[in-house]
Amino acid sequence: MNEPAASLGRFQGLASAEVRQRLQRFGYNELPRGDRRDFLAILRSVLAEPMFILLLAAAGLYLLLGDLGQGLLLAACALLSVGLVVFQERRSERVLEKLSDLASPRALVIRDGREERIPGREVVPGDLILVAEGDRVPADAALLTCHGISADESLLTGESVPVRKRIRLTTDDAVALPGGEDQPFVYSGSLITQGQGLAEVLATGSASRMGQIGLSLGKVNLEETPLQRAIGRLVRVLALTGFGLSLALAVLVVRETGDWWEGLLAGITLAMSALPEEFPMVLMVFLALGAWRLSRHQVLARRAAAIETLGAATVLCVDKTGTLTQNRMTVARLYAADGAVLTVAPETASLPEDFHRLIEFAILASRPRAVDPMESAVHRLGAKTLAGSEHLHGDWSVAEEYELSPRFLAMSQAWRGEASGFVVAAKGAPEAIGDLCHLAPEAATRLAAAVQDMASRGLRVIAVAGGHHPGPELPAEQHDFDFDLIGLIGLADPLRASVPAAIAECRGAGITVAMVTGDYAATAEAIAREAGLDLEGGVLSGGELAALDDRSLAERLRRVRVFARIMPEQKLRLVEAFKANGEVVAMTGDGVNDAPALKAAHIGVAMGRRGTDVAREAAGLVLLEDDFGAIVQAVRLGRRIFGNLRKAMAYIMAIHVPIAGLALLPLLIGWPVLFFPVHIVFLEMIIDPVCSIVFEGEPEEPGVMRRPPRKPTEPLFARVSLAFSLLQGGVVLAAVLLLYGLTLPAGTDIARGLAFTALVAANLALVLVNRSWSVGLWRSFGRRNPAVWIVILAAGAVLVLALGMASLRGLFHFAPSNPAALLGAVALGAGAAFWLEIPKAFGLLRRLG
Repeated sequence: MNEPAASLGRFQGLASAEVRQRLQRFGYNELPRGDRRDFLAILRSVLAEPMFILLLAAAGLYLLLGDLGQGLLLAACALLSVGLVVFQERRSERVLEKLSDLASPRALVIRDGREERIPGREVVPGDLILVAEGDRVPADAALLTCHGISADESLLTGESVPVRKRIRLTTDDAVALPGGEDQPFVYSGSLITQGQGLAEVLATGSASRMGQIGLSLGKVNLEETPLQRAIGRLVRVLALTGFGLSLALAVLVVRETGDWWEGLLAGITLAMSALPEEFPMVLMVFLALGAWRLSRHQVLARRAAAIETLGAATVLCVDKTGTLTQNRMTVARLYAADGAVLTVAPETASLPEDFHRLIEFAILASRPRAVDPMESAVHRLGAKTLAGSEHLHGDWSVAEEYELSPRFLAMSQAWRGEASGFVVAAKGAPEAIGDLCHLAPEAATRLAAAVQDMASRGLRVIAVAGGHHPGPELPAEQHDFDFDLIGLIGLADPLRASVPAAIAECRGAGITVAMVTGDYAATAEAIAREAGLDLEGGVLSGGELAALDDRSLAERLRRVRVFARIMPEQKLRLVEAFKANGEVVAMTGDGVNDAPALKAAHIGVAMGRRGTDVAREAAGLVLLEDDFGAIVQAVRLGRRIFGNLRKAMAYIMAIHVPIAGLALLPLLIGWPVLFFPVHIVFLEMIIDPVCSIVFEGEPEEPGVMRRPPRKPTEPLFARVSLAFSLLQGGVVLAAVLLLYGLTLPAGTDIARGLAFTALVAANLALVLVNRSWSVGLWRSFGRRNPAVWIVILAAGAVLVLALGMASLRGLFHFAPSNPAALLGAVALGAGAAFWLEIPKAFGLLRRLG
């Protein structure tokens, strides 16, 4: 059953005050998330961490030995460590919760008499929701209007065939179970596969059929990525190696000294120093905060793998309409079937009589509630130029709609008016309308010339036809009507002002931009030229693409950057052909038919405003504002995130070399123990915030968008960067070990204090050096990142207290040293890291970033 004649304007929807009351009464329209980690869940996972267990073991050993100060200090440090990790993980969880809200299906509702798009979780019982093809239904609802709606309810019924819907004739209709034809209800989680309509919400959240079954949709999906799996393997290898060495050291100490307590403490200390527990935490923080940073640029990351891949993108395949252009269509040129042409200026208030029928039938061929920008433009022009004339028939109703399909790019509507029979209007691609009208060869030639003229001006062209059908029955196909060509409408969609600069930036970054559009080749070429796209390879049309085999298509794609008259299904072939050429592909899309291409692309990018929920669910990224500039910003952020992650990992690897080495080598050499667990805990208090907060907040490297994309197969620890990390750590280890050996004659506690001071100074210096691998130390001071100075000042203050306060000196096993010796230790430690400024000054480290 079709939408009744009355306008949707009679529906006012809920008032804002009523919405607030119902939100309080019924709660948000969401299902309980079983995988949400609350404070207690995070705390339990942290308490099971190996580092926490080792800290408690060390504290217990000291307490058993009667060293109350050391035991309590380590217990306090364990609690502080737990607090830091819980804070960081809760921060990440809050970020994911916000992103989950963004990722939920959107709903178009009528409230206070106005259409408003809101998050699906804010829908309440009694809301009026507008549903259309490609939408995921946000709640159980009854249809008040129905215009050819079919819905896929397989999530609820297991039946994959879409079912037809009708309007709810009376409130006596009982709410039926999902499934079956001609139900007046749509259900939460189901997908509208065809048509559009208006529905009143009956049940939300757990009260919906979906809630009763207990399924959940629309979550941000930060599944384990290839990088996370690689880090997991690395951590397991390093942890097993560290524990093996710790066990061997404990046995060695017991054999040499016969003291089991000392052996256990030495083994625990080495295990704590070698345990790479920061790696997985850093990756989790970077991915979560990376997703949050992207969302601030109006890009929602639905999959963590997309964040990893962004910096490696080599091809951006983008839609023209709404991405490169503003998606604000205006009628710019009219062509009547008799050959008359009219340029329509923005201030035009009336039209010559020759063009009234053209606009009238264009309106009749459009849906009463225009969603498509082209239909909206036609409605606006008609309201302005035909108001009060006999050409607007507000009392007519749609008797039948013949949908546009990939096979035939035209749609028709049959209207029932006051007179007998039906008035039929059609609009669509000029070649499809020409086919409907059975044009004579000369008329077809004139039409093609007019289309070419409009397209060469960068206009999008649609043709309009009309006819009368006597009835009483309507035919099953559009082709069974007798249509007459009425004319052409040329619509302008201005290019976004930021696009030429963004495309130039992509070119400088080694990224190819390819435009994919359903428009004519001449229109595509005009827009591509204005945007600054490469036209050397010409324009490849959908018809030409269909005639090419896969190998020939891949070869053509090495040169072609503009694709016209492309069907949504052909986007998948483009993605696969680009991938066959070794490209890392980002593909944009908004429709139901775009989903396969979005899934196949390395980075699927769905349009948030005009995109369907199906496209959003298939994509890795969602543009909350449909703007090409946001994609470029996302690539820039992706490069920054990966670059900073590489620096953080390099720093972690570098600083663990001297820590583990200084815990092991003095004992092997026969020197007194240098480190106790309290020293490792102090160093971890520096390392954890540095690697997870300081490096994550670093600005991008200069010229990050003037270098080629990284290879997707390039590991986080390439041989060069791994060698660089080991070199950094090795130099610091050698310097501090030398200092410890030279100062041992002055006393073990004096030597330990000086060596530890040098190591802390080297640690902080490594932070400063690794902030940038291309910008020198002095210039890096101008890079805004307050967390760097907070960590350095806090670490320096605690070190001064540990060296200056007698009670703390005892806990750290330090003895008083003269200021000159301490300054010398600081200089030695800082110098062991600052020497890296020399190769940086010659640009030898830039390839690492």
